[in-house]
Amino acid sequence: MAKKKPTVALIYDFDGTLSPGNMQEFDFLKAIGIKNKNAFWKENNELIKRHEASNILCYMKLMLDKAHAAKVSVKRQKFIDFGESIELYNGVEEWFDLINQLGKEEGVTIQHYINSSGLKEMIEGTTIAKKFKEIYACSFMYEDDVAVWPAVAVDFTAKTQFLFMINKGISNISENAKVNEFKAEDERPVPFKHMIYFGDGETDIPCMKLIKQQGGNSIAVYKPKNQKKKKCAEKLVQENRVNFACPADYSKGSDIYNIVYAIIKQVKADFDFNKLQKDNQKKFAAK
Repeated sequence: MAKKKPTVALIYDFDGTLSPGNMQEFDFLKAIGIKNKNAFWKENNELIKRHEASNILCYMKLMLDKAHAAKVSVKRQKFIDFGESIELYNGVEEWFDLINQLGKEEGVTIQHYINSSGLKEMIEGTTIAKKFKEIYACSFMYEDDVAVWPAVAVDFTAKTQFLFMINKGISNISENAKVNEFKAEDERPVPFKHMIYFGDGETDIPCMKLIKQQGGNSIAVYKPKNQKKKKCAEKLVQENRVNFACPADYSKGSDIYNIVYAIIKQVKADFDFNKLQKDNQKKFAAK
């Protein structure tokens, strides 16, 4: 059955993309008594080198170790509570309703997703958590509601896997085997060319490049007035890895807003054109 209107998926990294810092750097580090955020990440890097380990698994272990040492609760709800303090970039809280309204006006279904190497439980504690169709992120395994082990660790490889899950309409991470099952292109709920990816860091590059190569759009965002971050984002444009680079301002009328608005209109125009062409071809199909 032909779709009546297209679906556009907006897929966001979290740390550095929607928030100006790493989510651990707000109330969590304060709770475990670490005043210098760089000290935490330095220790994490030392763990990575010493054990030749995953940076994601190391930071998750370090969070648990530091919390236990400081006698801070590692219950699931406590991580959600830590998420309440996470700062967001200008315009983020209003952004989702703005884009949903644009989609409604243009006749496009809008879906928002998180694709992050951060902690899902903390993201669930933010004011924007309910705006997302799915939150793909790291999470802990819990016994008696206490975190004991990493359940999901999201590195750059896992991030690309989640794009295919969105593409094929697979929501449950435990069903990741379905990613490799055949599904005809016209049966996939969200074509890659209808995806918009927002990212800021190295773990986002494979996703941003993949979506761009498949006809979608990738936006490298950077902290406003941060020249170092700006140059990194601009370099991604120059290397043809992303379509756009913008300061992380999500308010109405910002660069990101105008670009996304233009993309939504283009997707709808292309959808309508293809439908018109197919309908015309049917009239003259051999009988």
